[in-house]
Amino acid sequence: MTELVVRRLLVDLETPPARHWCGGDAFRTAFLNALSMSFPLGEQFFIDAVRQGAAALPAAERERWQAEVQGFVGQEATHRHVHGLFNAHLERQGLVNRWAERAARRIERLRGLDPRHALAATAAYEHFTAILAEHLLAHPGQLGDAEPRLLAMWLWHAAEECEHRSVAFDLYRALGGDERWRRRWFRIASVYFVGDAARQTAHNLWRDGSLWKPSTWIGGVRFLFGRGGLVRECFAPWRAYFRTDFHPSQGGSERGRAWLESHARAYAPVGR
Repeated sequence: MTELVVRRLLVDLETPPARHWCGGDAFRTAFLNALSMSFPLGEQFFIDAVRQGAAALPAAERERWQAEVQGFVGQEATHRHVHGLFNAHLERQGLVNRWAERAARRIERLRGLDPRHALAATAAYEHFTAILAEHLLAHPGQLGDAEPRLLAMWLWHAAEECEHRSVAFDLYRALGGDERWRRRWFRIASVYFVGDAARQTAHNLWRDGSLWKPSTWIGGVRFLFGRGGLVRECFAPWRAYFRTDFHPSQGGSERGRAWLESHARAYAPVGR
């Protein structure tokens, strides 16, 4: 099991970001803003799923999992808080969070079901966030010349996503979750994640007045499909989830550890 450190981010989140804070690029800004909009509700869902999954373990097993569950919850709660502060600036810019509305309705449908369903969904979404995190850590240039405080916010979050990427997956297996449902929930999560990200990005661009500008979509194609682009780089690790021998740790967390070690001034450890 991994020792998960909870860290408090030491950056200014009171000063409003520029409208196109990601290197002046409308598409990348809208896409990353969309991801941020999904985090507060999504992180709370992950926290609840892991807590409920741990509570379903036999008493002897529960104690063994306690420290890792607490670390996971602490990290995700901190992410939820930080992105809540960031999202408040987006609301003041006139952006409207439609992603959370749709996700809340889906989460409600999971209430009362076997806790392994929520855990399998959490493991699936955690794989998405981990491969996106790895991509940003490997290609920080995708964040353009963003302000150092915003660059730190995104890469700190990415590093911690890599760090706790296996918790929900391992807990699902500890509860006897089978491979069929693991893959089924990943297919469901893939459809929802890609669809929601696309819809929220387009809505952000529309609210921003950038939706119909050719430069927006030229930048978008480069970001997604160009050399080092998001889709080109992330397809192989996405597909890996369907392998019978798959485990999230195969994706590695070296870049995340390296970032945390070299940017220790950006955060303060508050617990383990």
